[in-house]
Amino acid sequence: MISVKRLSIEDSRILIEGARAKAEEIGVPMCIAVSDDSGNLIAFERMNGGKAHSIKVAQDKAFTAGAARKATHEYNAVNTPGNLAFGIHTEADGHISTVGGGFPVLIDNECVGGIGASSGSPQQDMEVSQAGIEHFLSSR
Repeated sequence: MISVKRLSIEDSRILIEGARAKAEEIGVPMCIAVSDDSGNLIAFERMNGGKAHSIKVAQDKAFTAGAARKATHEYNAVNTPGNLAFGIHTEADGHISTVGGGFPVLIDNECVGGIGASSGSPQQDMEVSQAGIEHFLSSR
């Protein structure tokens, strides 16, 4: 039998709270998604003004980060023609995101879920997701 640590709904709310605060600080309303360690959605928030197409993008970023245990921008770096990882974004029914803004949530070097943000530039999305993680870790 395997014991698995996984984010709870309460943890997800803390992650979103921290991400939302950063989005408000930079003035970019975001879509923010949190997944478990299998990439399944736990919680989602679309801030007032968050882009409609960013709903799915944020969820795919959280899916990728949680299930693959890798930041989405890391996939972006290797998803280039000629590279063995080229085309990774077409896997898992197109749910693998290679756009910056998705991060795995790690506790004691163990992936317990993922967070994804979308509606700004990839750099802004990354800042918002990272702020969510920092807020979560500081609340523990």
